[in-house]
Amino acid sequence: MSTPTPKVSFKEQMHLAREDAILQAACRLLGEKAFDAMTMDDVAAAVGIAKASLYKHFCSKEELCSAAMVQILGRVHDYVATLPAEQPPLEKLRALVRWSLERLMANEMPLLPSRNSTLRAVLMANKEYLNGLLTVSDQIGEWITEAQAQGLINPTLPPLVVLYTLYARACDPVVSFLKESGQFTPEQIVELVLQTCFDGLRAR
Repeated sequence: MSTPTPKVSFKEQMHLAREDAILQAACRLLGEKAFDAMTMDDVAAAVGIAKASLYKHFCSKEELCSAAMVQILGRVHDYVATLPAEQPPLEKLRALVRWSLERLMANEMPLLPSRNSTLRAVLMANKEYLNGLLTVSDQIGEWITEAQAQGLINPTLPPLVVLYTLYARACDPVVSFLKESGQFTPEQIVELVLQTCFDGLRAR
């Protein structure tokens, strides 16, 4: 006989809902401002709660942003899982980069922390983050090596170089520059960055 799932109290549901709203706001602000410029006051204001209430969920900006980065990795993992197994590896890579660029355009993709950022040190000590990053990287790495074996990606490039190049598109400053120019629609920007990423700059 299965054990019934314990009911979550209304108070706990509200707590979880507010925590999710906090994480969503942190992700958006990390995309807009990056870690070093973002403050806990910014997050509290974005959620519409007092800063004291924010600290009931997360004791520091580092802890909050670390949790937000873990959540983003979870979303990447979930998206990867939706891609059909029969889809060619290069198309999977292109779809993932497209998804990342669309999140970046909507300020839903946190910018990667700089090497001297306190957040980077926190993330490197976060096992949940590192495990999630390893899982996603391994899957992307498999697609890269498959595409190289098929001659669709330059086989002379180390797979790690290709992996980091694709990761960089998720925080590509070119997207912001093109948005600020006002010359292109969001859809056009995504297509242009995809084209330069996968097809390069050389005339064909």
